[in-house]
Order: sequence, then structure tokens, then C-alpha cells
Amino acid sequence: MVSDAIAMAGTEVTQQGGRPGYEGLIMLVIMFAIFYFLLIRPQQKRAKEHKQLVDALKIGDAVVTAGGIHGKVAALQESVITVEVATGVKIRVNRSSIAGLRQDA
Repeated sequence: MVSDAIAMAGTEVTQQGGRPGYEGLIMLVIMFAIFYFLLIRPQQKRAKEHKQLVDALKIGDAVVTAGGIHGKVAALQESVITVEVATGVKIRVNRSSIAGLRQDA
């Protein structure tokens, strides 16, 4: 009984001139577009801004690391930045671990 209903439903779609399968493809394209505009594109924009920030660092800039450490840039190397966190106390961190510039109020 159930298989007859399924068989009849399939013949009705093809008799009406519908094209089975395109609805799924259209939904897949719509889902990809949603993911792109809501997730992928903003993440790429943030990554680009972070790269520009790290490339523009100079000695004396007040920075915050991803771990929450505040300090001033004391030295720059290709992939490592030396941050002075207190007078005479310097730590070395990777460039990618710089979260942003410190905004003092």
C-alpha cells in the first residue's frame, strides 16, 4: 500500500513536467552562498586585516598578545617580536600571536 503511494507520487511529478533533482542542486547552491557570505568572507577579511596589522608593527607600538599580555614592541625580527612587558622584562612571541594594538583611554 505504501509502495503504491510512493510510485504514484513519482509519476505525478514527471507527468506535470517537473524535473526531479534540480531542487536539491538549487538548495545546495543557496546553502553554499549563505556559508560564503556569513562565514568564509568575513573570516578572510579578518585574516587580511590581522596580516596588515602585524606587517605594520614598529618598535614602540603598544600591543596585546593573544594570551592577553600587554607590552611595547622592543625588537622586530622576521617571525618573532620581542615585547617589553615591564622595565627590563622582555618576552619573545610569534608575530601571529599579536592580537592587536593596545588602546589606552
